[in-house]
Amino acid sequence: MAILVCGGAGYIGSHNVRALLARGEEAVVIDNFLTGHRQAVPAGVRLHEGDIRDPEALDRVFSENRIDAVLHFAASSLVGESMERPLAYFNNNVHGMQMLLEAMQRHGVDKIVFSSTAAVYGEPRRVPIEENDPTRPANPYGESKLMMENIMRWVGRAHGMRSVILRYFNVAGALPGGAIGEDHRPESHLIPLILQVPLGLREHITVFGEDYPTPDGTCIRDYLDVMDLADAHMRALDHLRRGGESVICNLGNGRGFSVREMIEAARRVTGHAVPVRVGPRRAGDPARLVASARRARDILGWEPRVDIEGIIASAWEWHCAHPHGFGD
Repeated sequence: MAILVCGGAGYIGSHNVRALLARGEEAVVIDNFLTGHRQAVPAGVRLHEGDIRDPEALDRVFSENRIDAVLHFAASSLVGESMERPLAYFNNNVHGMQMLLEAMQRHGVDKIVFSSTAAVYGEPRRVPIEENDPTRPANPYGESKLMMENIMRWVGRAHGMRSVILRYFNVAGALPGGAIGEDHRPESHLIPLILQVPLGLREHITVFGEDYPTPDGTCIRDYLDVMDLADAHMRALDHLRRGGESVICNLGNGRGFSVREMIEAARRVTGHAVPVRVGPRRAGDPARLVASARRARDILGWEPRVDIEGIIASAWEWHCAHPHGFGD
């Protein structure tokens, strides 16, 4: 049987497709290519172009493939954009989740691994953040993900659908070898933006705010390698296949790095200067997000393996080979 990867042409989804193939799984992808790339989907993987908000498109996918479980990545994910277009985020993310769960129920699929976010916590009262800490999103993106989590919880209670919800923090890096990597349009993630400077694609990196209550005044985040993240999804899938109960797990390195620390690490990896300019804070950005991943370790047996410089090095390999991304 196959694993359906919703959003499998996107950055994180496409790396999970590679992880599935590497362990002999059959992967099926559905993507509307709003942000995904056809070139990110390996040859031979069955690809359905469609929107998960379209019940007919989902019915075709489930009818034409024997689906065992779902990995769900399809969502809008820009914090700043969500502050400006909240209704679009609730429509794409929350309504999309409802349509997907209804299709799963119609077709008897009862296992789902969901890509959530640390943004559900908002500004945390303490760090590292644990899964039982209060969820008070500071932006519509985080609110939409929390709503999606709650929908899954109620559907699970009513219909026996089991889920692993993975709340992860800043994801970066690329598949070793540089075949696929991060390519957003427009790019909003820190590491690719930093690396555009040594690539000659921008003159400087803008730091949004240096007056946060942190040691150097810039935001602190918990960074995670994309292949470590894919490993967590594979372990979550195995957990559900073993009959494991629904669970929420944080993923992260457990150590926070400030924006300025990340810029310094990129300078070390690339050997290039990275000029910095300071801009105003972005709306909805918490000062510090660092995860406790103890539950993921205890339940899934997951541990992050790639350090910050390793993450930047794999990203640098991808961007050097593909300075303009997939070029589509």
